[in-house]
Amino acid sequence: MKSSFSIFHGDRVLWGIIALLAVFSFLPVYSSSTNLAYVVGKGTPMGYLIKHFFIILFGFGLMLAIHRVPFQYFKGISILMLPVSIVLLLYTATQGTVIDGANASRWIRIPLIGLSFQTSTLASLTLLTYLANYLSKGKIQSATFKSTVLYLWLPVLVVVLLIFPSNFSTAALLFFMASVLIFISGYPLKYLFVILASGIGMAMLFILLAKAFPNAVPNRIDTWINRIENFNQADDATGNYQIERAKIAIATGGIFGVGAGKSVMKNFLPQSSSDFIYAIIVEEWGALGGGLLILLYLIMLFRIVVIAHKSSSPFGKLLVMGIGIPIVLQAFVNIGVALQVFPVTGQTLPLISSGGTSAWMTCIALGMILSVSRAMGTIQSQKIEVDENNPLSVLSETV
Repeated sequence: MKSSFSIFHGDRVLWGIIALLAVFSFLPVYSSSTNLAYVVGKGTPMGYLIKHFFIILFGFGLMLAIHRVPFQYFKGISILMLPVSIVLLLYTATQGTVIDGANASRWIRIPLIGLSFQTSTLASLTLLTYLANYLSKGKIQSATFKSTVLYLWLPVLVVVLLIFPSNFSTAALLFFMASVLIFISGYPLKYLFVILASGIGMAMLFILLAKAFPNAVPNRIDTWINRIENFNQADDATGNYQIERAKIAIATGGIFGVGAGKSVMKNFLPQSSSDFIYAIIVEEWGALGGGLLILLYLIMLFRIVVIAHKSSSPFGKLLVMGIGIPIVLQAFVNIGVALQVFPVTGQTLPLISSGGTSAWMTCIALGMILSVSRAMGTIQSQKIEVDENNPLSVLSETV
């Protein structure tokens, strides 16, 4: 039994949470996929279940492989991957995919395997890893604004601005998390406030220009405005179709739910297997099931903070916080949308929602976090071995 688990290193509690979320995901994905199968007329529920199984299986394979890589290697990988990610974002933006006049250039097609790849998720993970590396080098507390423009702020602004026109929520979450990382690293607040004000100003300028010249650059400004207006007019069922159906699903679930696979609103709720899968979970499993799911994400957040706290490497601390917190943050944004706390954002529920790119990037990020915790375990075991060979070393440490 022990040998069968020998391939799993690092934080065992985090491994357990990941496994529970992944195994549980098959039930709501299979149930909610009937919307696509019978209402939209695409595929079959079993086909979507099999697809989700291979996505999760491949994601776990990535996680297993990456968590065995020494986390220091991610420094160089992020430096190499950052320009590649920017090029992919530029290529994605030039695709010119427009749906109902809105910019929908988020994915690129991989010809050989016939899958779509969302480049913003790769760029977000790469940028946050790059920032963790840059900020961990020290002396950031005494840095001047001029000395950090090229290697700190330019990559952040380029990546965020390339994502912003087609995916506001992802760009906003990425900019927020980058700002948090920079803040906890001790970057001078006066410069940070200047960047935050400049970022908000540039976003407002883009919105004004897009409204003044709507045909110049495809954008999603009208979509964002409609979602905010619908959110503020929650009682208008016509203008807020998705939220109203999600609320009905949650109210129907009650405390214990209607039972696995017995959801009715999955046939009326768009994106029931991705963006609004939490509403289907609560309908079928009740507030008890939805609450337990939230608890799992909270425990995941706790383990992420513990790993970051215990890591002796500044890069390890910043890396775990930088790529771990966004996973939990994305989960609560998705849940908040279903509960009408936030406007519709299009953020999926990590490790639960169907979809390939988001699940794989989440698995890669978790693999990197587990790599940091694995290194901590290796150092601890080496320390114990030294102490056993030389008992006086314990006394020397205390002295």
